Formats: sequence, C-alpha cells, structure tokens
Amino acid sequence: MVLVYMTAASREQAMGLARSLVERRLAACVNILGEIGSYYWWNGKLCDEKEVALIAKTPANRLDELVTAVKDMHEYEVPAIIAIPAVGGNPDFLEWVVRETLPPV
Repeated sequence: MVLVYMTAASREQAMGLARSLVERRLAACVNILGEIGSYYWWNGKLCDEKEVALIAKTPANRLDELVTAVKDMHEYEVPAIIAIPAVGGNPDFLEWVVRETLPPV
C-alpha cells in the first residue's frame, strides 16, 4: 500500500478529486486535510499560496492509474502527487484498501 500526498488549489477541487478517485476505485479513501500555506518557485517567481492537502490510500499496483487520473482532472500544470510506501499497519485495514480498490468488472 502507498499513501499518496497531493495538493489542490481549493477545497472544492480537493473534494472533486477525492470523490472521483474513490468512485473510480483508484483509492479506498482520501482524507482532505484542510488549508495549508505553500511557498514554492513557479516560472521564476516565488509564490505564497493557500492550498488544500489530501492523502489517498491505494495499493501500489493502482498508483500509476491514480497519478494519470489526478493529472487529467487537476487544474495545475504540474500537480504535486507523491507516493509514500506504507511499511505496515492494521492488516484488516490494509486488506480493506485492497478490496475497495479492485478494478470494476
């Protein structure tokens, strides 16, 4: 399993991404963490923006599809999508993540 950290420009976009990923079974669950402050360079300019952070839970074998889907839906030219391996946890939860992300038949 991997945890996928992402950001969105607004709560509305974060909610749309979360709903779509779960509906499409690309993530078993997406947490919307709320507003964060982000400082970064973009096109030679130092930016100071408010964003919304999200964390999705998905099996590693669904990661490529999730990344493609987020890039297709996202309003950013280069969205932040970072996968962090989950090295353990509640086996029942990990099994649930796998079950809930099985591709539709």
